[in-house]
Amino acid sequence: MNVLKIVKHMLKTRPKIPGPCILPVSEQIRLWRKAVRKMKWTIQEEEFHGIAAPPRITDKDRLDGYIDVALSYGFGDDGKGNADSILSGKTAWEYALRYRSGKTWQCEHIHFDSPEHFRMRPDAPSRPKGFYFSKIQTGQRYQNLTVSQVLTRLDKGTCFGPEGIQFLTVTHTHFQYLMNEKKIPFMAMGDYDVAPNGFSDFFDSLQMFCSQDILGLGIGNVDRHYPLFGIPTLRFSHN
Repeated sequence: MNVLKIVKHMLKTRPKIPGPCILPVSEQIRLWRKAVRKMKWTIQEEEFHGIAAPPRITDKDRLDGYIDVALSYGFGDDGKGNADSILSGKTAWEYALRYRSGKTWQCEHIHFDSPEHFRMRPDAPSRPKGFYFSKIQTGQRYQNLTVSQVLTRLDKGTCFGPEGIQFLTVTHTHFQYLMNEKKIPFMAMGDYDVAPNGFSDFFDSLQMFCSQDILGLGIGNVDRHYPLFGIPTLRFSHN
């Protein structure tokens, strides 16, 4: 049974979910097309045709915990020729809000549209506009560490930012069910900084979880260990 058949079986028989499966790129593209159609995002057909071949996972990548590739999309413009990474995450979350039948929760301290409350980590790499691939590690490797500790250990990589929200809401929604069934840890998105009070107190990172069928956006202190949360990381394949 190939990966796609396994995932389809998982979605039909949720209590018997076997484990995390990264979808083939062709299926990730199909799910992006589905989201574009439903949300009427201004992603043109030419952009789909322009998606390059995915990068190869090397032996060094696997040694560092990277298991496969994820397809993400950079929305907007940050004024410097890169994507607006806040908008990229917010847009994906809006997709979940619309099509998850109200089974969502968002911490009151998360304000995507307020730079005083929400930003990209200052040292986080910029994200490109349009479709891009990244090599991913989905969190289990760093479940025993804090976000701050992980960020000091990364070699040519960074933590999830908009890629994490898009991964869970657009291309790999079956990971929500895996979380709900306690098959995998929740995810801390270390490239997103949150200031709960809006006074430059950027000591928290974004967290995503699914529990009791509720998909949630929460926050957690970057220097505190949360046993139920893994810390996903990624390695870009673009320059």
